[in-house]
Amino acid sequence: MNIGYARVSTTGQELEIQREMLISVGCSRIFEEKISGAKIDRPQLVRLLDHLREGDVLVITRLDRLARSTLDLLSIAERLNEVGAGLRSLAEPWLDTTTSAGQMILTIFAGIASFERSLIIDRTRTGREAAMRRGVKFGPKHSLNAQQIEHAMQLVGDGKPVSQIASLLGVHRSTLYRSLNRSMPELPTRVECAREVYD
Repeated sequence: MNIGYARVSTTGQELEIQREMLISVGCSRIFEEKISGAKIDRPQLVRLLDHLREGDVLVITRLDRLARSTLDLLSIAERLNEVGAGLRSLAEPWLDTTTSAGQMILTIFAGIASFERSLIIDRTRTGREAAMRRGVKFGPKHSLNAQQIEHAMQLVGDGKPVSQIASLLGVHRSTLYRSLNRSMPELPTRVECAREVYD
């Protein structure tokens, strides 16, 4: 069974042309939506993929109506393959996974996407290492600045409870404990604090 998928990016565009093309190649059912291809959440596409059964062929007028990127296309094609369904694009006749030539093209795409992913990982790692050599620190920024930590240390020294200090600074107690432990390694552990004046 041929199942069609038609999509336009804005509500001002019409689906009529895509609908006619899909009907002309024998699509018995067509899923349509007006939504940007950049959006991850495409409800009608999700419904279509859930609807497909073994032997069905998903037909589209053009690749950009279905996938946002090569990786997106491969992800959809993999899902189709899992249920034994095919994929056919009217504007790109070389993409027809019901043929051996179409399957070969998709395999080449998968190899290119894998190569692209490895390049991105390598570039990211190289950039991160270079930044670390320059002294750039990664990870979440501390919630409290140096002045706030110093103020908190003074209050702890005055015997103020940590819960009260945390409330004053607008942070959770665990955040304050971490900040104090970085600045005051000799500060008692959390359990010890709970038994002393820091509660």
